[in-house]
Amino acid sequence: MTDVVTVGESLGLFRGDGTGPLTPGTSATFSFAGAESNVSIGLARLGLRVAMVGRVGDDLMGRVIGEGLRSEGVDLSALVVDAEAPTGFMLRYHRTADRVVAAYHRRGSAGSRLSREDVDEDLVRSAKILHTTGITLGLGPSARDAVEHAVELACAAGVTVSVDVNYRSKLWSRQDAAAAMRSLIGRVDVVFGGEEELRLLTDETEPEAIAEAVHGLGPTEVVVKRGSRGAVGRDAGGTATVPAVTVSGVDPVGAGDAFVAGYLSARIEGLDLTARLRRGAVCGAVAVSVPGDWEGLPRRGELELLSGGEDVHR
Repeated sequence: MTDVVTVGESLGLFRGDGTGPLTPGTSATFSFAGAESNVSIGLARLGLRVAMVGRVGDDLMGRVIGEGLRSEGVDLSALVVDAEAPTGFMLRYHRTADRVVAAYHRRGSAGSRLSREDVDEDLVRSAKILHTTGITLGLGPSARDAVEHAVELACAAGVTVSVDVNYRSKLWSRQDAAAAMRSLIGRVDVVFGGEEELRLLTDETEPEAIAEAVHGLGPTEVVVKRGSRGAVGRDAGGTATVPAVTVSGVDPVGAGDAFVAGYLSARIEGLDLTARLRRGAVCGAVAVSVPGDWEGLPRRGELELLSGGEDVHR
């Protein structure tokens, strides 16, 4: 049995080094990214069996992504290599020390052409959890249909469905995103989102009230990710709140995906809501301390790294 199957997009990534605008001569680091691939790596590093359903181009970028995910222990038996469309990519840089700018180049990409035929039905049925994000829903009609199909399969097989709202304003409007999420929310077991993202589903403004309102729409668990202010969770047993873990942040991108990986791993282990939130907070804190979308994701043996007072662990 697979612990988690993710359905979504992987992108090539050019990450500007240093701080400031991208100009001729600016050095950059080449890697890859994507919310679902980040979560996949995070779960694999925590010792879970993870498989990813997705689509990349038959190009150098696609090969780098495939080799990178496989090297991290992610099962890519369901990854489709598209000979007719390129792998999308993203440019990302720190415009100032505190502001990150991301530019996506994914129109017509292989990832946007994900289809229901790409979904390995037996793989989905074998999972404990199916995880996807609002990003994949917003890639286009074909990708949205693939997500809907995967969710239908999971629900019919009794597989837990997890969705991170992950709203991206450069991908689609709030109105379109809200409509898509509302059509899905009644079939979802676990919902993640930031406060502003979850306001796609409710008019509430306080995190506890947001969690309560979204919980009332059908999910059994709702997690409000609040970054440096911690997280709020709601399940059948009530509401729990945990603070963020204090660290020196280097790169905030990918922190939410790290949180999701930590939370879902703890959920599979049967930990309670507070413990799930705490592990998510730890994973997010470790991730933001290292440049890159997934490079800093912790391994299981590192979960206690931030728990002590010593700066040097011997």
